[in-house]
Amino acid sequence: MVVTGQPTAQEIAAAIATAAMESAKRGARKKTPRGDSVVAQRAATKIVRGDAREAEIEHAAQLAGRQLITAIFQNGWLPADIHQAALRRADEFAIGFLIDVMADYIRPFAPDTIDETWAAQLRELRAEVWWSDATPYFAQWTAKHMLTRTEALTTVIEALALLLLLPKLELIRPLPGSARPTADPHQHVDEKVLGRVRGLLAKAESTSFPEEAEALSAKAQELMTKYALDRVLVEAEASVLDLPGARRIWLDTPYVDAKALLIDVVAKANRSRAIFASAWGFVTIVGDDADLEAIELLTTSLLVQATRAMIATGNQNLDNDEARSRAFRKSFLVAYATRIGERLEAASAATIAESPDPERLLPVLASHQLAVDAAFDTLFPQARNRGVTIRSAEGWDAGRAAANRARLDRQRPLDR
Repeated sequence: MVVTGQPTAQEIAAAIATAAMESAKRGARKKTPRGDSVVAQRAATKIVRGDAREAEIEHAAQLAGRQLITAIFQNGWLPADIHQAALRRADEFAIGFLIDVMADYIRPFAPDTIDETWAAQLRELRAEVWWSDATPYFAQWTAKHMLTRTEALTTVIEALALLLLLPKLELIRPLPGSARPTADPHQHVDEKVLGRVRGLLAKAESTSFPEEAEALSAKAQELMTKYALDRVLVEAEASVLDLPGARRIWLDTPYVDAKALLIDVVAKANRSRAIFASAWGFVTIVGDDADLEAIELLTTSLLVQATRAMIATGNQNLDNDEARSRAFRKSFLVAYATRIGERLEAASAATIAESPDPERLLPVLASHQLAVDAAFDTLFPQARNRGVTIRSAEGWDAGRAAANRARLDRQRPLDR
């Protein structure tokens, strides 16, 4: 859009959005992780040096951000997802701007109409209105970061180009304003149980003995399974249905597909489903909210343990270049995840078999699994299975051996 005369804030906002779109398109053609910075800078310079009044530019920058963030939220992105994408593809100024845009977006909504996941993620990001309404936000933000107007507007265009590159996702949580304050809240893991699980996993992460680490993780799985079984029986007796929820777990490079497999096997062992978005590096898990909390807690710990075991194996074979290759390490992690999944599922099955009334429990669990499967299929009707390529037999053997060394004897005294 060509800005002539003295354009309005709406017209400038449209020009900013157009520049962001062009930046995003050129960035995509060049296969860069974000938009084209040259396009952003040229557009910002043109707007700042044009006939637009300073106040209109300041209003337009905030307006363009609000309009685009609204569309992205409607496309299924949550605050934490946007932040994770920005961490991988934007600089600190663009990240700060996007957090402020999210804080501005949430202002009109009554607290009791904001989904609890949304509220928690915004708190975690410290997305709050720090600026005064007495003067334009853009002017205060520019001064806070000691940027020129052209630099600040370039950052805005780059941040918005990132938003335009984000694909449409599944809407896994209700948008602000549509959460129902009268609805029964989802069940969460009891804090006492979480405390014991966190304690076990902290010990697992701190020990230098792989066998002890994996046994502690197995004990954590046992506790989570016992709690989940008690919960589903209470809900069945009370005719309370805890509808499946969903959340996303973002993964750091390298070996994201192997790490995604680890999340998948933990999800299966905890009555949930998982799907990997390889292009962006996150896994979506579907299940009861209480199970999702437990899965996220356990996978975070296991990823630490698996990485440490992989590095330790390489260090023990310093004379073997294969043990430090990418193929070896990826194969190690895939084998580790596969074997840990088998052992976690075995631990869960044993806990179910040893429950006081397994015959009453099994139909309830089957009904629960049907609900999770239905929710998963509704969100991901086109989901398909995909394998992970293994290029190092030595790495596979080492990873499986590392997982096999664990003693999963539930009678072992671990709570010390």
